[in-house]
Amino acid sequence: MPITRHADVLGMIGNTPMVDVSNLSPNPNVRILAKMEMQNPFGSVKDRIAKRMIESAEADGRLQPGQTILEPSSGNTGIALAAIAQLKGYPIKILMPTSVSVERRQMLEIFGAEIILTPGEEGSNGAVARATQMAAEHPDWFFPYQYANDSNPRAHYEGTGPEIIRDVPEITHFVAGLGTSGTLMGTGTYLKEHDPTIQIVAVEPPLGERVEGLRNIGEGYIPPVFENWNGYDLLDRKRVVRPRESIEWTRRLVHECGIFAGISAGAAMAGAAKVAGQIESGTIVFIVCDGGWKYLSTGAYTDDLDVAEANAEKIIYF
Repeated sequence: MPITRHADVLGMIGNTPMVDVSNLSPNPNVRILAKMEMQNPFGSVKDRIAKRMIESAEADGRLQPGQTILEPSSGNTGIALAAIAQLKGYPIKILMPTSVSVERRQMLEIFGAEIILTPGEEGSNGAVARATQMAAEHPDWFFPYQYANDSNPRAHYEGTGPEIIRDVPEITHFVAGLGTSGTLMGTGTYLKEHDPTIQIVAVEPPLGERVEGLRNIGEGYIPPVFENWNGYDLLDRKRVVRPRESIEWTRRLVHECGIFAGISAGAAMAGAAKVAGQIESGTIVFIVCDGGWKYLSTGAYTDDLDVAEANAEKIIYF
């Protein structure tokens, strides 16, 4: 097999592989495949949107050489933006809650970001609020704001969706976590345009419970991306996944499939299993958002399950 040569590491973003995890399917007539977004060079599905947000802003003049980038992030988007900013010579400030795992702060420091911490009890929404305020105070900075940036779903509409159809043309269901909603909106829109019978399924936590990186639309904040891409019409169904289920399925991915994934991937896998148990036959694709390396300090993979579940209430996993 020939070795692909890229001009730089950004060429490695996208075209992630699929892995069959049908051994976890509760229905022998339903195949489940994992799209391994952890294989992106900076470790997550957010590599796609970070590259798209920066390059589109460069193309239309919103981002100029040497300009400061500001973004709130509980981890993955911030890491990807910081890595790309460092490569391109942009100073970058990332706002994140104090409750994130230490590995994510370390990765941001490695990539040269200035970290501005916000109160952990306010979660990701607190970081978003503070970043929005800072952006208004510094209009000379570039504020990508992934929750409202069209490049977020667009990256998936032009990349993730076509890749899935190329690699799994028989897909009947697509399952992903509902966070900024960019992955679901962009990928789901492309899949529906290709075949309106493909079912788009969002995974969300119960009201009042935390599976960080995911959100329940009923909690009050609806990402502009969700509304702008007609999320209510696009989604066929939602599946609620509790924190304990997310951890249990994350561990099953490791132990039974050898996939060392982040907690949000366990939530998506749990959602895929629920869908598989409710249909007669089909092929489900779900997103493995990132790897488990950034979460080793949390004990999510090794602690007693009760302890790990309790930690999920105070540690931001995604």
